[in-house]
Amino acid sequence: MSVLGIAIPIPDPLGSLLTEWRIKVGDRLAQLIPPHVTLLPPTDVSGMPLRELHEHLDIVAARHPPFQLHLAGTGSFRPVSQVVFVNVADGISACELLAGDIRSGLLSRPLTFPYHPHVTIAHDVSPDMLDLAYDGLLYVDQRIQVDAFCAFEQDLSGRWVPVTRYPLRGAAGG
Repeated sequence: MSVLGIAIPIPDPLGSLLTEWRIKVGDRLAQLIPPHVTLLPPTDVSGMPLRELHEHLDIVAARHPPFQLHLAGTGSFRPVSQVVFVNVADGISACELLAGDIRSGLLSRPLTFPYHPHVTIAHDVSPDMLDLAYDGLLYVDQRIQVDAFCAFEQDLSGRWVPVTRYPLRGAAGG
């Protein structure tokens, strides 16, 4: 393992729908990156002790309780970045706290942009395809129970696959 990403996977049927839309708008990453909310962007972990890395992630998971994500409507980072996404309407603070805790200690790293939880549905496609994704998924309104996050690795084909699941075990309200 040399590059690791940490994310909350989006389950089916919504996950499949978002992948279909990403394919529909011509996003070349559609079949390589499953729908998710990023907690730690792809990070070089070569040279890090694997046991300590997994212990860190397990300790983080033990501190955070399960929570609900409400995904609703669409947003965009244009003109800064050619990205359209599904909004995290509720569960933002839980994602922020979890992401901040993951990006501590062994995985401490600066971010290119301020953390903003979202689910990408179109990236670096033509403006008309960005508009199609934005308008086509405005109706998304789904609640997802988050009871774990996953470590993802990139396989030889370039696809990001979940390799380790970390169940959230913290007490609610604490």
